[in-house]
Amino acid sequence: MARSLLKNAWIPLVIVAVVATAGFTVYRFQGLFGKAETVRRGSDLASDSQPFNPKTVTYEIYGTEGAMATINYLDLEAQPRRVKDTPLPWSITLATTAPSASPNVIAQSDGDAIGCRITVDGDVKDENTAAGVNAQTFCLVKSA
Repeated sequence: MARSLLKNAWIPLVIVAVVATAGFTVYRFQGLFGKAETVRRGSDLASDSQPFNPKTVTYEIYGTEGAMATINYLDLEAQPRRVKDTPLPWSITLATTAPSASPNVIAQSDGDAIGCRITVDGDVKDENTAAGVNAQTFCLVKSA
């Protein structure tokens, strides 16, 4: 009886032994050669990157004194903004800690001259002027 049981059970026992040996071998090789880290604790992530110094971006629109202008610009999160019929000169200062921004402003005046200027941390990055009836100008900084 014991002999017939051993005669029928040896194949599954060998399969279990081979699978266990292979699993242990793979586990040891991963420890020997290193394994890819797939999950880390959240507290480790806070020290991964250093915070950026805040950037200050100033949009300025100037022109004929007493003139009104319609101004369209992108804020530092690239959201379009519009200021309609505002007296000149006009300016706005925005700050961000993002590593990069693309300041962009377009303005049209009911006067005969208009200009725009974009400064980043006090440095003029772009400046344009235009003259003519209902003058229009734009300033663009590809990467600030």
